[in-house]
Amino acid sequence: MSNKQTHTGHRGLVYEEALIFERGRDGACGVDLPEPEGVTPRLNGMARKGAIGLPGLSEPEVMRHFVRLSQKNYSIDAGFYPLGSCTMKHNPRLNEKMARLPGFADVHPLQPQSTVPGALELMSELARWLMELTGMPAVAMSPKAGAHGELCGLMAIRAALEARGEAGTRTRVLVPESAHGTNPATAAACGFTVDAIPATEDGRVDLSAFEAKLGDDVAGIMLTNPNTCGLFERDIRKIADAVHDAGGYFYCDGANFNAIVGRVKPGDLGVDAMHINLHKTFSTPHGGGGPGAGPVVLSDALAPFAPLPYVVKEGDKLRLVEDEAASDADPFGRMVAFHGQMGMFVRALSYMMSHGSDGLRQVAEDAVLNANYVLASLKDVMSASFEGPCMHEALFDDRFLKGTGVETLDFAKAMIDEGYHPMTVYFPLVVHGAMLIEPTETESKSTLDVFIGCLRELTRAAKAGETERFTNAPELTPRRRLDETAAARKPILRWTPPAPAQAAE
Repeated sequence: MSNKQTHTGHRGLVYEEALIFERGRDGACGVDLPEPEGVTPRLNGMARKGAIGLPGLSEPEVMRHFVRLSQKNYSIDAGFYPLGSCTMKHNPRLNEKMARLPGFADVHPLQPQSTVPGALELMSELARWLMELTGMPAVAMSPKAGAHGELCGLMAIRAALEARGEAGTRTRVLVPESAHGTNPATAAACGFTVDAIPATEDGRVDLSAFEAKLGDDVAGIMLTNPNTCGLFERDIRKIADAVHDAGGYFYCDGANFNAIVGRVKPGDLGVDAMHINLHKTFSTPHGGGGPGAGPVVLSDALAPFAPLPYVVKEGDKLRLVEDEAASDADPFGRMVAFHGQMGMFVRALSYMMSHGSDGLRQVAEDAVLNANYVLASLKDVMSASFEGPCMHEALFDDRFLKGTGVETLDFAKAMIDEGYHPMTVYFPLVVHGAMLIEPTETESKSTLDVFIGCLRELTRAAKAGETERFTNAPELTPRRRLDETAAARKPILRWTPPAPAQAAE
C-alpha cells in the first residue's frame, strides 16, 4: 500500500475537503444584492452590529464543496451494502418518478380534504395491500418509522389494557435477548418493565424460559420473526397462543418482513400488532434521518384503538377522520401532526403494484436464497454461528479469528479498504464478535461472488498473520480509523476559529 503524500492533500481525484468555514474568507460572496432603498428598519435597536461569522465563498466553491461531500457518502447507489438486520436494497427509479408527479409531490397537509381525493385513495389502496400481505384487519398509517411504529403498537396495547381495567396490573413486557435494541427501549418509554427472555443454543426463543415468565402481570411480548440471528422462530404459534392465554398481546417487530413477505402472513401467526418499515420491505429510501414511514397493522383486538388520523370510506367517497368526536372507535390519540409521509406512501405502493403478489413473493425467496448462498460460500473459512440454513441474513462470529490478533472491528475496517461498507458488527449481542450480513434480493450472483471472494481473502490474510493489514485499516480512506469512544463521549460540535498567528519579533 502506498503512503505517498501529495502537496494538496488530495489522493488522485479524491479531494481532501476542508470544512466550509475553513474554506471561507472575508469579503467573498456568491450573490450581489444591492442595499434596499426607502426601507425603515423596525428592529428597535436589535440590528446586528458586527460580522455574522458565516463563511464567504463564491457559488462554484459552494457547489463543489457539497458535491465533494456527497461523493464521500457511501450509498446503495454506489455499491453493495451488506448491513445485517437493516435491509438496504435498491430503490427503483420508477418509484421516484411516481413520487415526483405534481399531484403527489406538491400536496400539502393543510389542503381541504375535498382537494386531495387522489391522495386519500392512494393511502387507502396502500393500506389495503398492507392488510392483505399481513393478514391483519386494520392498519395505522401515520407512524414515521420502525421505532415510532413500535411506540404506536405499545400505545395501542396500553389503551386496550386500560379499556379492560388492567393497565395498572399488567406492567411487564417480555423481550427476547435477540430483539432489536429499540424494542426494550420502546417498552420502557411506555412505562412497562422489560423482562428479557434468553435464547437457546440454536438462536431461538427459549420456550420453557418464556412460559416460566408468563403471569397475570404480563402486558405482552415484543418478538422479531425472523429474528435478528436470521432465523425463523419455529415455536411462533405456541408463543402467540401462550401469551394470549395469559391475557397479553403479541407485538411483532416487522423489520425483517422482507424475508417472508408474500410467503407468510403475520396475522396467521397470532400477531396483534406489527410495524412495517416501508424503507426496508417496500424499497422507499433508507437513512439520512428521514423522511420515513412505519405503518402498523393491528389485530381485531387492537384495531379499535388505532391512532388518528385514518381513512374511512363513506359510499363512494373517502374521508380522513382527524378527531375523536368523528370517530366511531376509541383511538388512543394522535402520533403526528398530519397523516404520515405521502412521498413514502407513493414509493411503496409503486413498488407493490410493479411487483404484484407473485413478485413480492419472489422478493422473499430471492432474499433468503442470496443469504444462504453467502452462508454456504463462507462457512468453511468463517465461523457460522448456528447450524443449518438461515433466512434473510447470514450470521458469523469471531471464532475463526481466534489467535490471529485480529478482532471483528479490525476485519470490518479492512473491508473498507477493499471498497465495501462493513456488515453489521457486534450485533446481535447474543453472539460474540458478531458479523451479520444481509445481501437482500437485489444483488446479483456476480456481485455476491466478488464480495465472497473478498471475505475469503481477508480471512486468509488474518490467519496468515498479516495483522497490520487489519489493525492499520482503513489506509485508503480520506480519514484513518477514529477513536469512536472519544468521538461519542466528547463530540466537537462547533467550529472554533484558530488563534491568530503571533507576529514575528
